[in-house]
Amino acid sequence: MKKIILAVSLVALLATSCGTKKKIAALESKNKEIQDLLNSCSIKLNMCLTEKEAISGQIEFLKKSNSDLLATMGNMTTLSTKGAQNIEKALETIKEKDLKITRMQDALTKKDSVTLALVTSIKSSVGMSDPDIEVNVEKGVVFISIADKLLFKSGSYLVSERAKEVLAKVAKIINDKPTFECMVEGHTDNVPFIGNAILLDNWDLSSKRSTAIVRVLTNDLKVNPKQLIAAGRGEFIPLVENNSVANRAINRRTRIVILPKIDEFYEMIEKEMKKK
Repeated sequence: MKKIILAVSLVALLATSCGTKKKIAALESKNKEIQDLLNSCSIKLNMCLTEKEAISGQIEFLKKSNSDLLATMGNMTTLSTKGAQNIEKALETIKEKDLKITRMQDALTKKDSVTLALVTSIKSSVGMSDPDIEVNVEKGVVFISIADKLLFKSGSYLVSERAKEVLAKVAKIINDKPTFECMVEGHTDNVPFIGNAILLDNWDLSSKRSTAIVRVLTNDLKVNPKQLIAAGRGEFIPLVENNSVANRAINRRTRIVILPKIDEFYEMIEKEMKKK
């Protein structure tokens, strides 16, 4: 009986031991699965943390880039505004200059119109049929050239009676233009003048002839002396070469230059330039 009980106890103990081993084995297997899962989660967690750091860096970079972009856009807006203002000012300046140029051109056109009208008047008054009287315009200035033989005898500075008829027409033109100036230029040929107690050379002769005409215009023809300028040019501005009798006769002349007062003309230009 005792042997039977012992055998039964031994079988029960062995059965219990086998059950425990199975449970332990199952628990160990489960523990291994859990450990594997934990390791997998740890790896994934570390990967997530790494990705998070990378994303955080990207976010900071994007934030900075966004801030820089906003600042740049602000600067560009400021620059664009300033640029637009500068362009507008430049356009205004160009418009002002164009306006001034237009006004100057108008002033010059007005002067040219006055000159043209003056030429027409002079040609009408003096007449164009006389070959010894020439009227022309050079650079906006009116010139009346009168041959020497109409005005003086050879080597003389005494104005002839015939010359006074021509000078009377010139005087009328000058008197009709009280704001104009008139320069009387005496010109000779290059034949040396035999000096005397009064005249030394051709320059003296040309100057004397110029002042003689000025005196006729002022004393006999009542021209305002303030409008007149006497100038002797001698032989130094010939029209043609002094190589023949005919050419020397051409160079012996008196030239009357009629022009607006230079200061008045510049004042007119300056006035136009100052207009806004």
